[in-house]
Amino acid sequence: MTTPTRREQILATAAALFARRGFHGVAVTDIGAACGISGPALYKHFASKDALLAELLVGISEELLRVGLERVEAADSPRAALDALVDWHLSFALDHRDLIVVQDRDWSSLPDEAREQVRRLQRAYVDVWADRLRELDPHLGLEAARATAHATFGLLNSTPHSALLPDAAMRELLHGMALRGFGVA
Repeated sequence: MTTPTRREQILATAAALFARRGFHGVAVTDIGAACGISGPALYKHFASKDALLAELLVGISEELLRVGLERVEAADSPRAALDALVDWHLSFALDHRDLIVVQDRDWSSLPDEAREQVRRLQRAYVDVWADRLRELDPHLGLEAARATAHATFGLLNSTPHSALLPDAAMRELLHGMALRGFGVA
């Protein structure tokens, strides 16, 4: 495992602090202190606290889409693609609980341009899932497939609140629930 860069450390620390106290409950000096640097030193890495929040949420949205597309490309069937998407999203949900909380609670604090970028990336990610669902069931309409994807994200993104089991057991439980929800378990 590689040592995180200072920038990566700042992002992870900010995500944890934002998740715990909310975007408006965290000052730049709090983030700096938690990283062992002064608050003003943060400005060497980010133009503002808003820019830091934008990078957190845009960055994870870009990663979700990029890796989701890679998983689909590597799959040999729509069923395998859905299985790979569920597996990938669970990895995200179990490893990035803080980001799920931050997006849910601090969405309105995201600068307008970043919010639109996140929306665009997330719509594309939803459509990756919806397309696989429609390949499995050609009678499924686009809006129903999108609704199914969103409902599945609700299940998988429940990890900050529902992970009462060790991660491996939680992964197995949620993976099976998602596939059963698709009717492909």
